[in-house]
Amino acid sequence: MQHQRKPILIPAVALGTLAFLYIPLMAVASFSVNNSRFGLTWHGFTWKWYLELFQNEQILEAVGNTLFLGLVSTVIATVVGTALAIGMSRFPWSKKTSAFFEFNLYMPVITPEIVFAGALVIAFASLRYFSSAFEPGMLNMIIGHVTFQVAFVALVVRSRLAAFNNEIEEASHDLYATNWFTLRKVILPMLTPGIVSGAMLAFTLSLDDFIISFFTAGPTSVTLPLYIYAEVHRGITPKIHALSTVGLLVTIILVIASQKISNSFNEKERDDA
Repeated sequence: MQHQRKPILIPAVALGTLAFLYIPLMAVASFSVNNSRFGLTWHGFTWKWYLELFQNEQILEAVGNTLFLGLVSTVIATVVGTALAIGMSRFPWSKKTSAFFEFNLYMPVITPEIVFAGALVIAFASLRYFSSAFEPGMLNMIIGHVTFQVAFVALVVRSRLAAFNNEIEEASHDLYATNWFTLRKVILPMLTPGIVSGAMLAFTLSLDDFIISFFTAGPTSVTLPLYIYAEVHRGITPKIHALSTVGLLVTIILVIASQKISNSFNEKERDDA
């Protein structure tokens, strides 16, 4: 009996794709601990480039702006996105209205970010005729980030709603619970894994965003992606490699934490069942 040969093309393509994605990241991480300021020659291992990050006031200011922008925009986007997902799923909209909402929900996801950023510039320019608060700066950046974060949060929460057991909600109403009580005690607790996952996704997108931040930032609201972009024009240094590596590690930690939280909620639901 002849043994069936396993195709090697698929695993080869998979390994090649992983190498294409991660080898450049590993190269950046290795350069961040190279004792050579310029060039690709290895001059020994060092942590000094990481230590210099904590002594650079511009970098620390950029970190503060990035975290403030990410946290504030994520909180707003999570509340609005969750409310949007619940409203779209629970209210008896007509087919045309539902299709209209679906179209507008996916638009920020599929629209090229450069087009979205250009539209925000025009919108803020119009708003400045009514108030000077919409000058380029942190407020504009928060609004800009919220506009695309809401869609991602709503999509994640809606996927959770799709697997929602409506019988529990109906039982709550049968027991004369008010809509507000059902929302607080039944719907939101059941949606918590989706809400947390959506919030962490929105926060990660905010940390990594460059284009919308570039079009809406002011002179005192520089974030880490904007700082790295400006420094690259002056020449790539090991300090930039170290900063990029820290940003990569933070993103990996957020993804792992999101997966852990989601798994813990799923295990709790299985135990309760």
